[in-house]
Amino acid sequence: MYGKTYPAVEAEGLRKRFGGATALRGLDLTVPAATIYGLLGPNGAGKTTTVRILATLLRPDGGHAAVLGHDVVREAAAVRRRIALAGQAATVDEDLTGRENLLFVGRLSGLSRSGARARAAELLQAFDLADAGGKPVKAYSGGMRRRLDLAASFIVPAELYFLDEPTTGLDPAARAQVWQIVRAVAQSGSTVLLTTQYLDEADRLADRVAVIGHGTLLAEGTPAALKAEAGKGTLDEVFLALTQDTERGAA
Repeated sequence: MYGKTYPAVEAEGLRKRFGGATALRGLDLTVPAATIYGLLGPNGAGKTTTVRILATLLRPDGGHAAVLGHDVVREAAAVRRRIALAGQAATVDEDLTGRENLLFVGRLSGLSRSGARARAAELLQAFDLADAGGKPVKAYSGGMRRRLDLAASFIVPAELYFLDEPTTGLDPAARAQVWQIVRAVAQSGSTVLLTTQYLDEADRLADRVAVIGHGTLLAEGTPAALKAEAGKGTLDEVFLALTQDTERGAA
């Protein structure tokens, strides 16, 4: 299986601008195969731009990146055949039922009719949507739509899954379900790259974490190592500077 020779993702010096705004400022990234890798950072850090470049949806303005051994610009079609993506925006059809959405994606992805039905039933159960599978998506809550969108990204096996803030808007129980599914996917040998704003999510899920901000890499390592590094600083002494106001108050 892929991953014995190359990292799942290898990027060097990625740069991207949108008008006058710089989204990526020479980002370097290496994602080992068969791991869960977290991109941690606030809104505007460059997480989604990074994922969209790696998933071949955006062309970088500078630098280069390879996904599963294929250049994301020159070999975009080869990359797309081996990855799955769940973006932040829901891509499901509101007029179809949850089950019909999954059947549609399954058939587009090459599954047989019976295979798509079986996989749809499995995913509806896994994402706690079995009871709502026959209802139109326009009747779903926001959290239910997000779970269905994530389920669609898992409809066929992929070597690398890009999950862009997969648990945003989900309640704690739904987040725990998604975490369980992500762990199961990684245990099967696939790589998962997920973006998140939640430190606890990166800590609980990721084997390694890259902290990015303002389009550049700030820190990288295991969650335990990053927490240990962040906790090294100590406060030894505090000195108060007296001003005229504090001197008058003391008098």
